[in-house]
Amino acid sequence: SMLTDGPIARLLPSGKDVGGRRDRQAPCMNRPADDTHTVKEDPMKPPRTAVTLVALACLLLFSAVDALAAAPKAAFDPDKMADMSDFDPNNPVIPTGDTIKIAVVASFSGPAAVVGQIYFISVQWAAHDINKRGGIMVDGKRKKIEVIKANHASTPAETKKVAERMVLQEKVHVLWGTDGSHLMKVINQVADKYKVIAHDTAALSDELYDETSFTRYSFMSSFSTEQIGRAAAYHYGKIRKKEKKFYILGQDYLFGHSLADGFKKGLKEYYPEAELLGEDYHPLFMKDFAPYLQKIKASPTEVIFTGDWIPDAENLLVQARQMGVTLPFANIFLDEPNMLHRVGVDGTTGLVHVSQYGSEGGFFKTPGQIKAYKAWNTLWKTKWAAPYNTRLYEHGTGNIGSYIQQTYWLLSVIERAGSTDPEKIIKVWESDSYQLLNGKVLTMRACDHKVIQDLHVEEYVGPAKQRESFNIAPYFWYEGTSNVGPTVMIPAKSVLPKMDRGLARCKDKSEAGE
Repeated sequence: SMLTDGPIARLLPSGKDVGGRRDRQAPCMNRPADDTHTVKEDPMKPPRTAVTLVALACLLLFSAVDALAAAPKAAFDPDKMADMSDFDPNNPVIPTGDTIKIAVVASFSGPAAVVGQIYFISVQWAAHDINKRGGIMVDGKRKKIEVIKANHASTPAETKKVAERMVLQEKVHVLWGTDGSHLMKVINQVADKYKVIAHDTAALSDELYDETSFTRYSFMSSFSTEQIGRAAAYHYGKIRKKEKKFYILGQDYLFGHSLADGFKKGLKEYYPEAELLGEDYHPLFMKDFAPYLQKIKASPTEVIFTGDWIPDAENLLVQARQMGVTLPFANIFLDEPNMLHRVGVDGTTGLVHVSQYGSEGGFFKTPGQIKAYKAWNTLWKTKWAAPYNTRLYEHGTGNIGSYIQQTYWLLSVIERAGSTDPEKIIKVWESDSYQLLNGKVLTMRACDHKVIQDLHVEEYVGPAKQRESFNIAPYFWYEGTSNVGPTVMIPAKSVLPKMDRGLARCKDKSEAGE
């Protein structure tokens, strides 16, 4: 059923179940066929031109939905995974010579150094697997994957410098990144200038792919800010239907503002009776959140919406609980396990997490998913040393799971392109679709290189209730903190990624990309 149910459920005239969901019958399916032998018009019926227009509209609707609902063009197959028992992120096996080179452009130093660690283990895991299988056949040769760390130190100037060095000196084929939309913008500019592929897995601002910033050499395989904001609003307005008073607190740069705009749009769209009581933006790597939290504490706010990522995420949550602010945070990055354990079960219960790698009805649905999970988790338990032996790396799911699977998609595209030639990679990736380990399908919208996908909203609950998500022994994610419990799917059709009609490539396209 996972293969037949893409990111948007196929609409069948029979109204049969597809992928476990009941499909509504489209109204245009009930219209009688136009009788081509009848010459005289019936004044009680709509004119023939109107019927024709309706028919055309229906055809366009079904072609767009069918294109998204079709079986994916490729999929991750856990049964083909190599023996990963020798994988060690502290002692990675890095091939040399004639390789496919991926530069992980990220913060490997400074306050966000942990983010670089997360990215590296994610990319290296996928590369190690593919390399142990023998590599990928490209340009007539079987080549292995070489992963190179490229430290941008969280600054635009260093990002430009290191990205150009990766292209001109290291001769990389892909620039993979990164933490910070303002830094991904620089990476995309370098990719465009030197005609190499940029793979955006973690910088989420929609503006990166608008009329002024779009480059055909960059592909965004993650969710994006407007999708995230609208998904959160959809959850509160269409599913939860309880809290109505919201406050936005975000990071004061492109991503923070873009995410807030998405949430505000979603509230107008899906929860018009909600109230936005205020919005504040703080500098990156903030130490003292007290001034912001005092304002919120003095207001009748019921939910705080934030996109803060670590280390800001940890400082925000810890200080909020220390100040007696017990409100739930609707978030995307308040999921770092070490931070959650520092706050404890009570302080993390009720967090609402928008996920691009969630799964409703239990996380483990197939033997292959369990096999892949245990391959990672066993190594964490028995082999890995610091920094990879902390709770952050215990499960290999969540954002780490997403980064791993996005990398497998990149490698699948290169394999199917049969080349490291950017033009051949672009040709395959535009309109491509890929099924992840968890059964989700990502579809690359061709005109602006953004991904169409279902999203999930996860409620954090205590250990005893986590079995609703962690549905294999020991039936909890963590004992010392709340974590994922009840999970609902937000359908892709309700959170299609933002499209800039000013971008000529998208001018005449539907939001589904048709």
